[in-house]
Amino acid sequence: MRLAAMPRTALQEIKDILSAATPTHGLLRNRIAAIGLATIVVDVIGTVLIYMFEHHAKSTEISTLGDSVFWVSTQLLTVSSQIQNPFTTGGRIVDVFLELYAITVVTTLAGSWGAFFHQRSKERRAQMHQPAPGER
Repeated sequence: MRLAAMPRTALQEIKDILSAATPTHGLLRNRIAAIGLATIVVDVIGTVLIYMFEHHAKSTEISTLGDSVFWVSTQLLTVSSQIQNPFTTGGRIVDVFLELYAITVVTTLAGSWGAFFHQRSKERRAQMHQPAPGER
Protein backbone atom coordinates (compact mmCIF):
# COMPACT_ATOMS: atom_id res chain seq x y z
CA MET A 1 0.00 0.00 0.00
CA ARG A 2 1.35 3.42 -0.93
CA LEU A 3 2.03 5.85 1.89
CA ALA A 4 -0.19 8.54 0.33
CA ALA A 5 -3.17 6.17 0.41
CA MET A 6 -2.85 5.41 4.13
CA PRO A 7 -5.23 7.35 6.40
CA ARG A 8 -3.70 9.95 8.67
CA THR A 9 -4.93 10.63 12.16
CA ALA A 10 -5.51 14.04 13.64
CA LEU A 11 -2.68 13.32 16.09
CA GLN A 12 -0.27 12.78 13.18
CA GLU A 13 -1.33 16.10 11.64
CA ILE A 14 -0.81 17.91 14.96
CA LYS A 15 2.66 16.34 15.23
CA ASP A 16 3.40 17.53 11.67
CA ILE A 17 2.21 21.05 12.53
CA LEU A 18 4.43 21.20 15.62
CA SER A 19 7.45 19.96 13.67
CA ALA A 20 6.63 21.98 10.52
CA ALA A 21 6.82 18.79 8.45
CA THR A 22 5.85 20.67 5.29
CA PRO A 23 5.75 24.37 4.40
CA THR A 24 1.97 24.24 4.87
CA HIS A 25 2.34 22.83 8.38
CA GLY A 26 5.02 25.39 9.17
CA LEU A 27 2.88 28.28 7.99
CA LEU A 28 -0.01 27.23 10.23
CA ARG A 29 2.34 26.72 13.19
CA ASN A 30 3.82 30.19 12.69
CA ARG A 31 0.39 31.81 12.42
CA ILE A 32 -0.85 30.13 15.60
CA ALA A 33 2.35 31.07 17.46
CA ALA A 34 2.13 34.71 16.33
CA ILE A 35 -1.52 34.96 17.36
CA GLY A 36 -0.75 33.34 20.72
CA LEU A 37 2.14 35.71 21.43
CA ALA A 38 0.15 38.77 20.35
CA THR A 39 -2.74 37.68 22.56
CA ILE A 40 -0.48 37.36 25.60
CA VAL A 41 0.84 40.88 24.97
CA VAL A 42 -2.71 42.26 24.53
CA ASP A 43 -3.79 40.44 27.72
CA VAL A 44 -0.96 41.97 29.77
CA ILE A 45 -1.47 45.50 28.40
CA GLY A 46 -5.26 45.21 28.75
CA THR A 47 -4.90 44.01 32.33
CA VAL A 48 -2.72 46.95 33.30
CA LEU A 49 -4.97 49.48 31.56
CA ILE A 50 -8.21 48.10 33.02
CA TYR A 51 -6.67 48.06 36.49
CA MET A 52 -5.45 51.65 36.10
CA PHE A 53 -8.83 52.88 34.86
CA GLU A 54 -11.15 50.85 37.08
CA HIS A 55 -9.67 50.08 40.47
CA HIS A 56 -10.73 53.45 41.99
CA ALA A 57 -14.06 53.78 40.15
CA LYS A 58 -17.23 53.76 42.27
CA SER A 59 -19.30 50.55 42.10
CA THR A 60 -16.65 48.69 40.10
CA GLU A 61 -16.08 44.98 40.56
CA ILE A 62 -12.55 45.29 39.14
CA SER A 63 -10.65 46.43 42.21
CA THR A 64 -7.53 44.23 42.20
CA LEU A 65 -4.95 43.22 39.64
CA GLY A 66 -6.30 39.66 39.90
CA ASP A 67 -9.79 40.89 38.99
CA SER A 68 -8.26 42.70 36.02
CA VAL A 69 -6.40 39.61 34.79
CA PHE A 70 -9.55 37.51 35.11
CA TRP A 71 -11.83 40.03 33.43
CA VAL A 72 -9.48 40.80 30.52
CA SER A 73 -8.70 37.13 29.92
CA THR A 74 -12.38 36.19 29.80
CA GLN A 75 -13.06 39.06 27.39
CA LEU A 76 -10.28 37.82 25.10
CA LEU A 77 -11.68 34.30 25.24
CA THR A 78 -15.04 35.81 24.20
CA VAL A 79 -16.76 34.06 27.10
CA SER A 80 -17.19 37.16 29.27
CA SER A 81 -17.63 36.84 33.03
CA GLN A 82 -19.96 37.70 35.88
CA ILE A 83 -17.89 40.80 36.62
CA GLN A 84 -19.63 43.96 35.46
CA ASN A 85 -18.24 45.80 32.48
CA PRO A 86 -16.04 48.83 33.14
CA PHE A 87 -17.59 52.06 34.40
CA THR A 88 -14.92 54.52 33.24
CA THR A 89 -14.61 55.87 29.71
CA GLY A 90 -11.05 54.56 29.44
CA GLY A 91 -12.14 51.13 30.64
CA ARG A 92 -14.95 51.02 28.11
CA ILE A 93 -12.60 51.95 25.28
CA VAL A 94 -10.25 49.13 26.35
CA ASP A 95 -13.27 46.79 26.48
CA VAL A 96 -14.28 47.62 22.91
CA PHE A 97 -10.69 47.10 21.74
CA LEU A 98 -10.51 43.71 23.50
CA GLU A 99 -13.77 42.59 21.91
CA LEU A 100 -12.62 43.67 18.44
CA TYR A 101 -9.30 41.92 18.97
CA ALA A 102 -11.01 38.70 20.12
CA ILE A 103 -13.33 38.66 17.10
CA THR A 104 -10.38 39.31 14.80
CA VAL A 105 -8.41 36.43 16.34
CA VAL A 106 -11.30 33.99 15.98
CA THR A 107 -11.85 34.89 12.32
CA THR A 108 -8.12 34.83 11.58
CA LEU A 109 -7.77 31.39 13.13
CA ALA A 110 -10.79 30.11 11.21
CA GLY A 111 -9.32 31.43 7.97
CA SER A 112 -5.90 29.98 8.76
CA TRP A 113 -7.36 26.54 9.43
CA GLY A 114 -9.46 26.74 6.27
CA ALA A 115 -6.40 27.68 4.20
CA PHE A 116 -4.43 24.88 5.85
CA PHE A 117 -7.03 22.22 5.04
CA HIS A 118 -7.37 23.50 1.48
CA GLN A 119 -3.62 23.41 0.88
CA ARG A 120 -3.24 19.98 2.54
CA SER A 121 -5.96 18.55 0.27
CA LYS A 122 -4.09 19.92 -2.76
CA GLU A 123 -0.86 18.36 -1.48
CA ARG A 124 -2.55 15.00 -0.92
CA ARG A 125 -4.06 15.01 -4.41
CA ALA A 126 -0.63 15.75 -5.86
CA GLN A 127 0.91 12.90 -3.81
CA MET A 128 -1.71 10.44 -5.08
CA HIS A 129 -0.75 11.18 -8.67
CA GLN A 130 2.96 10.62 -8.07
CA PRO A 131 4.24 7.12 -8.70
CA ALA A 132 5.37 5.24 -5.62
CA PRO A 133 9.10 4.65 -5.24
CA GLY A 134 10.14 1.87 -7.64
CA GLU A 135 7.07 2.33 -9.89
CA ARG A 136 7.21 3.93 -13.33
